[in-house]
Amino acid sequence: MTTLITSAGTPSRSPAAESPEKNVTDDWRPIYRAAGIAALAVVALMPVQMAVFVLWPPPTTIADWFALFQRNSLVGLMNMDLALIVDYVLLAVLFLGLFAALRRVRPALAAAFLMLELLAAAVYFASAVAFEMLAASGQWAAAGSDLERAAALAVGQGLLLTWQGTAFTVSYVLAGAAMLLVGVVMLRGGPFGKITAYAGIAGGALGLIPASAGMVGLVASLLSLIPLAVWLVGTGRGLLRLASRGGA
Repeated sequence: MTTLITSAGTPSRSPAAESPEKNVTDDWRPIYRAAGIAALAVVALMPVQMAVFVLWPPPTTIADWFALFQRNSLVGLMNMDLALIVDYVLLAVLFLGLFAALRRVRPALAAAFLMLELLAAAVYFASAVAFEMLAASGQWAAAGSDLERAAALAVGQGLLLTWQGTAFTVSYVLAGAAMLLVGVVMLRGGPFGKITAYAGIAGGALGLIPASAGMVGLVASLLSLIPLAVWLVGTGRGLLRLASRGGA
C-alpha cells in the first residue's frame, strides 16, 4: 500500500526535466549550423579576394586610389579589404560555434580563443577605412580648386596610414593567436580531427607574423592561406555535423 501511494503521489516529470543536458545541446545547434556555414563562406571568399588583387593590383599613390574609386567603386572597396571586413564578421560567428563545440574540452582556453578573436575583429574594424576612402575620393573628384584637391589628398593619406597601421597589425596577430589556441584545443579532443587541429596550429603560427612586416610578413601571409583553407573546411564540416546530430 505504501508503495502504491508513493508512486501515485509522485508528480510526472516532463521530458525536458528528465534531460536538461539534451535541451542545452539542442540550443547550440543553430549556432553550430551558422558557424559551419560561416567557415565555408570564408573559404568561398578567398579566391574572390585573390582574383581582385591579381586582376586589379592595389594602387601605390593616393591619387591613383581616388581615381580607382571613381572608375569602379566596388573594385576600390575590394582592394581596401571589403571582403576582409565580411570575413571578420563571419569569423566571429565561427569562433562562437567553436567555443560551443570545444567548451568542455578546455573551458579556459575556449574562452580565451573566443575573446582573442572578438578583440581581433573589434580592433580591425577600427582600422577599416574603405568607405571613408570612397567618400574622400568623391570630395577629390568634386574639388573646384587645387587647394581643395590637396586637402582631399591629405585626408586620403591619413586614411591610408590608418588602414596600414597599428590597429591592423594588432588585429592580425590577435587573430593568429586565436587560431593557434583553437588548434591546440582541438588536439585535446572534440569532433574535428588531428588534420584540422594541425592546420589550425600551422595557420595560427604563421598568423603571428603580421602581413605588414615587410617581405617576411608577405611570405608568411601567403603561406598561411593553405593551412587556413584546410582548417576552415575541416571546422565547417565538423560544425555542420554537430548541427545535424546535436553533439557537444
